Amino acid sequence: MDRYDFEKLQRKWKPVWASMGLYRTGTDPDREPFYCLDYFPYPSGAGLSVGHCKNYIPTDVISRKKRMDGYNVLHPMGWDAFGQPAEEYAIKTGTHPSEVTRINTDTYRRQMKLIETSYDWEREINSSDPDYYRWTQYFFILLFDRGLAYQRENDQMWCPSCRIVLSNEEAAGGICWRCNGQVTRKKLTQWFFRITDYADRLLEDLEELDWPEGIKAMQRNWIGKSTGAEVDFAVRNPETGEEYRLPVYTTRLDTIYGATFCVLAPEHPDLERMVTSKQRDRVLEYASAARSRSDLERAAAAEREKTGVFTGCSAVNPFNGEEIPLYVADYVLAGYGTSAIMAVPAHDERDHAFASKYGIPIVEVIAPGGVPQGVSESATVADGQLLNSGRFDGMDSAEARIGMARYAEEMGFGRPDTRYRIRDWLVSRQRYWGAPIPVIHCEKCGAVPDRNLPVLLPEMEDFEPDDSGRSPLARVEEWVSTSCPVCGGPARRDTDTMAGFVCSSWYFLRFASPREDDRPFDPEAVRYWLPVDLYVGGAEHAVMHLIYARFWTKVMYDAGMLDFTEPFAVLKNQGMILGADGQKMSKSKGNVVTPDEMVEKYGVDALRLYILFMGPFEAELEWSEEGIAGTYRFLKRVWTVFTETAGAVTGAEDPDLMAELRYQTARTLKKVTEDIDGFAFNTAVAALMEFVNFLSSSRERAGKAGSLWRESLRRLLVIMAPMTPFMSEELWHRMGFEGDTVFHQPWPYWEEEDLVLDTVEVVVQVRGRIRGRMTVSPEASEDEVRRRALQLDRIVEILDGAEPRRVIVVPGKLVNIIP
Repeated sequence: MDRYDFEKLQRKWKPVWASMGLYRTGTDPDREPFYCLDYFPYPSGAGLSVGHCKNYIPTDVISRKKRMDGYNVLHPMGWDAFGQPAEEYAIKTGTHPSEVTRINTDTYRRQMKLIETSYDWEREINSSDPDYYRWTQYFFILLFDRGLAYQRENDQMWCPSCRIVLSNEEAAGGICWRCNGQVTRKKLTQWFFRITDYADRLLEDLEELDWPEGIKAMQRNWIGKSTGAEVDFAVRNPETGEEYRLPVYTTRLDTIYGATFCVLAPEHPDLERMVTSKQRDRVLEYASAARSRSDLERAAAAEREKTGVFTGCSAVNPFNGEEIPLYVADYVLAGYGTSAIMAVPAHDERDHAFASKYGIPIVEVIAPGGVPQGVSESATVADGQLLNSGRFDGMDSAEARIGMARYAEEMGFGRPDTRYRIRDWLVSRQRYWGAPIPVIHCEKCGAVPDRNLPVLLPEMEDFEPDDSGRSPLARVEEWVSTSCPVCGGPARRDTDTMAGFVCSSWYFLRFASPREDDRPFDPEAVRYWLPVDLYVGGAEHAVMHLIYARFWTKVMYDAGMLDFTEPFAVLKNQGMILGADGQKMSKSKGNVVTPDEMVEKYGVDALRLYILFMGPFEAELEWSEEGIAGTYRFLKRVWTVFTETAGAVTGAEDPDLMAELRYQTARTLKKVTEDIDGFAFNTAVAALMEFVNFLSSSRERAGKAGSLWRESLRRLLVIMAPMTPFMSEELWHRMGFEGDTVFHQPWPYWEEEDLVLDTVEVVVQVRGRIRGRMTVSPEASEDEVRRRALQLDRIVEILDGAEPRRVIVVPGKLVNIIP
């Protein structure tokens, strides 16, 4: 054989596999389906880095092995091309988003093919294609018809930098998910999906999922179910004598006798009614300033010092009839409860700080362990026995919360209540590059769905948004002006587009039958392939894409379109690959490593093997070019083993060698199989390396193993093939093994009896440091053990032709080589 030339192998086998349709989705009716899916990528202008390979190469290995296991495999790829990332890049470069999308998807596709991911490219989809987004619009109308899509004017989270409205999930912590800038608020009319109607199901069904516990915990926290009570305080305006009902939600009803003031959020819808004329200017000025700041800024400011303004009104505590002052304060956020709180400074740290600053009474009503703690300096937040609480004195907190809620309900001023942190999903965006919302606004008929789909996105050259909060589409008058589908009168199109996360909430269904013209998917194909068996991507979308896709799946189930309620049976999250400097790869840091440069230098197989070998799949790891150079050297070692033993002349058989070869082969098959299935790719590669080291140290005796040696090499190629496709295919054919391709071979398994061998493992050291391991017969002589140790490839590499000064053999345990 000639030397290992990865470029030659890549040029040779790529067109062969393409002509064979090797990665086409399986359709054998006698096989079980396996659907392996990567997160829907939005193609950026930077292209792929080696970090992206941490996702795509492992799923490729799984898909290839599943084909060899006898499954029909669906392993598709497409592009989440609509949305803010593509539009921002288009604005930055002065290129139309459609052209940006074409260029970027071409780059991603080329790079994915470069690293030989086995996607079925015949099923490729693109969310910005009208053939796709017409069905995104179809599902919008489905939600509209089912009362799950609605418009509402409110203060919305607004990113001044991106000039776009954000959902709660996209503005978590008051920070824009795209630019990491501060989020403010802007009053706009927006479209929402009623995801809150599904909060309980989204929460309960998490228990069924084989997902990382961290992801499930993040979703539980985001849904944020809490049990408490809603109590009606009566707000009195001393100037007018008018009374207003102020519902307050609390999870600590047991502390209500300690409520010494109430607080409204600056965004409270009834704030202007609950203020006296004397205090109006101060209150409204304060509220306006607070609303202009992000939740994060308000929380940070509140940590330093609580601020607020007295409204001039009082609120009556329905439990004891006491009048307490009503304030507006920025530490109360609009998203919590009813946007109003009963403040109990004795038992809440924030309320305590506020009360201490403004001289408001602090009344202790909970005694942990039955012993009053004293609350003048700090709040006591633990449960305990009630005191200063009227008829409820002496009750435990948990018992009191139930009894007090029942009492409030009987008296007609309260009720038990369950609240959720999750808010309805804001889906409209004031941007150009998105699926137009298929709604027409008619003065006579109101908001009417436009069922003539697709509602095409008009061509625009000036697509940059402005600060008005209006979509650029509003400037295309000939597109906006239309007629009402119901009455035929003059009407106007909705000018917002849908958030990119809407497009990715159903793409996994489209892959089952991507060329359907008259429906979003073929129900029979979806029944066969779905739910997705294995879904792989980053953890960053735990409360965005993952929760949205679950919501849409449940809506479609309720509509009779699906027979399952969860889209992804198993979820895996890959860790990040950092630059060699330990920082996240980015162009600005100059530490991005691309697959293109690594393939050019070391070849596809070496890159694939290093991505798998560099560490646990879930771990955050640093890139090392020394590491990929090491996997390249290993592949050359594999090549050498085949080069030197392919034509080995069979001689007298060595029973000990054959027994050990059976054992090593079976041990490697078992380890690699279980590790690939368990996503432990790094230890699977380590097992391959150990086996090849054994073969290399035994290659001079290959002829004494008879046909068993050749069979072990055959099995080695099959289990290496999903990881190193080019070398495996080339050696398969050079060795003359049967079959048109190594990838059509069944995955090899092992006999349990072959895993039993009367051998011992010997550690090989150089100057006391472990450099290798080998198995030998307990009866092996010291000379045999010494000879085997010196033949290990790693030892040969370290000695580099030099004779060792001493070789110390401890029988059955170790060999220590002193150069």
